[in-house]
Amino acid sequence: MPRLFTALEIPREAALSLSLLRGGLPGARWIDVENYHITLRFIGDVEGHVADEVADALDRVRRSSFSLTLSGVGAFGGKKPHSIWAGVSASPDLHALQGEIERICQRLGLPSDPRKFMPHVTLARLRNASPIDVAHYLSARGNFAAMPFRVGRFVLMSSRDSVGGGPYIVEETWPLASGDMRPANRQDDALDNFRLMR
Repeated sequence: MPRLFTALEIPREAALSLSLLRGGLPGARWIDVENYHITLRFIGDVEGHVADEVADALDRVRRSSFSLTLSGVGAFGGKKPHSIWAGVSASPDLHALQGEIERICQRLGLPSDPRKFMPHVTLARLRNASPIDVAHYLSARGNFAAMPFRVGRFVLMSSRDSVGGGPYIVEETWPLASGDMRPANRQDDALDNFRLMR
C-alpha cells in the first residue's frame, strides 16, 4: 500500500543549490536530488478509496501561484539528531495552501498531524551522527540561501520505501493559477484609490 503525502516539488535550479550542501557529515545518508520536496500534509498508508476521496477533494483547491525562497539549514532531533534540512523563508501563501489542504484532510476524517507545520526540504537522514559533527556542519552552512522560485502546482506523492528518502512518485498534480485569483477590474481599483486619497 503506498504511503501518500501532498507536497511541493523543488525546481531544478533550487535543487542544484541544495545539492551543494551534500557531504562533509559522517553518518549522513543524503537524499537523492530528484527526491527533494516540501511536504505539505502527510496522509499515510490509506486504502485506495480514501486516496480517491482525497484526490477528489483536492480538485476544489483554487489558489494562485506564489514565490518561495529556500534559506538556512537545521537539524531535527536535538541531542540525537536524525535529519538535516534546508528551511523555507516565511510565506503567507504557502501557509494558506497548507492550511486548506489540512482542513480538507480533517473533513475527510484523516487524523491530524500532531506536529506544527514547519516547511523544509529534508537533505539527509542521520544514523549515529555526532551532535558535535552536526553542529559544525550547520555552522559552516548557516548562511545558505537559494534564488526564489515560482510554485505553479502542488502534487500528491507516494513512497513505497518505509525508511523514507524515496523513491517518490507523483501520483496526481493540481495547478495553481498564474497571477491573482481576484477578478481584475481597473475601474474599481481606480475608484478605491480615489477614495483612499480623499
